[in-house]
Amino acid sequence: MVFMRTTSPKERSTLKVKFTTPIHKIKTEFSLEHATSFGGFKIFLAYLEKIKLANALQSLPTAKAGNSLFSVHKILLYLIIGWVLGCERIFHFRRLQHDALIRRFLGGRCPHHSLLYKELVRLRQTCPTLQMDLRRLNQQVIRPCLPSEMILDLDSTVETVYGNQSGAAKGTNPHKPGRKSYHPLLAFEGQSRLCLNAVLRAGNTHSSTDAASFLKQTFKLMNRPVKYARFDKGFGGEDFYQFWESRRIGYVGKLKWTQRLAAEVARCRYWKRYVEDEQWVIEGITLIYRATSWKKPRRVAIIRKAQVVEDGQTRLVFDDDWQYEAIVTNLEWEPIDLWRFYNQRCCMENYIKEAKRGFSIDRIATGDFAANEMDLLVKLLAYNLYVRFKHDCCEPVHQGYTIARFRLEFFSCAATIIQHSRQVILKLMKDFPKRHVWKRIEAKIALLE
Repeated sequence: MVFMRTTSPKERSTLKVKFTTPIHKIKTEFSLEHATSFGGFKIFLAYLEKIKLANALQSLPTAKAGNSLFSVHKILLYLIIGWVLGCERIFHFRRLQHDALIRRFLGGRCPHHSLLYKELVRLRQTCPTLQMDLRRLNQQVIRPCLPSEMILDLDSTVETVYGNQSGAAKGTNPHKPGRKSYHPLLAFEGQSRLCLNAVLRAGNTHSSTDAASFLKQTFKLMNRPVKYARFDKGFGGEDFYQFWESRRIGYVGKLKWTQRLAAEVARCRYWKRYVEDEQWVIEGITLIYRATSWKKPRRVAIIRKAQVVEDGQTRLVFDDDWQYEAIVTNLEWEPIDLWRFYNQRCCMENYIKEAKRGFSIDRIATGDFAANEMDLLVKLLAYNLYVRFKHDCCEPVHQGYTIARFRLEFFSCAATIIQHSRQVILKLMKDFPKRHVWKRIEAKIALLE
């Protein structure tokens, strides 16, 4: 027997109004007050309050008059908020300027977006130490989340420019050949996804240029041990390898495949087979090799792999099918372990992709080189704050979320702020899909000390 619920004439009338009224007949009013499009963003703002980010920004040196409408720390705080919320360029901050939640967090007003351009340029002129202070602040932010045995991943990326920005130059640009660019150098911690340090460079700069000085600065800022380092074939040279060896840090780096190295490998006859499955054969050897620019020989692991060809009941591997990879190292590991450890470095490409797509580090803010470097540091600080927020407050299933997904599922939620008696209440959508998880995150933030 099937039971069907009957509706009263009044209920049918209500349903008809709700679901069958044409959109063009729905009345429009601009009357909603104290509203925000980012009601879910309250949990992140509450987290920033808990870790006292505003106090840390206030401690940075400033050269701004005391009677200015917006202090430096509020400018920097507003920039961090905008990059976390998905602003890709400075003029996108227009959509935040009248948001009730953001305004309340900043003390009642948000800076006009045109002021942000001016402030970035002014700060680089009047606060010459601010860049280094932002680097030190970044270390304060990430220190609680760094593992005891750190893995330093080093890489560079290309940021194309479309104007006459100072310091931009034509160099290797795989995405926009022939266009001017910047070529920043970045250091990440390979397990925590945190950015340790960054420096902006001209587009015609080689990957390894000033890498040693950059690393010395990074180590001085961190003031904690690094156990391993990984880097691609764009980095190398005697001074670079000596940097790791003098500090007794195990390094694993891709080595360029040269004719001289190929000739050395061709003389090797005894390969150790590590993998032999239905698709691939992987073999490895080690040799002591000295490149022409090295002052001493170093251990080099060679991995070769080839796809298996089925010939009836026979499985064949042809000599011409071998693909070779060379890894220079000071570790006494098996070649296959070195190769696998190096390949874990590919996660850094995802970190850089997240920083680009999620925090717009490749979108250039001003025409001034130093101001653009400061903007890069602020964006990477925003990136690290988001990573730390997930580490401290989110469940494991959500810690792998990109910022784009997190914005969509947790931050974007219509809400209003009302004052009831002596209480201020943020009223979010009743049918907010992630409300239960959101409440658990809010509860974790409340317990933070």
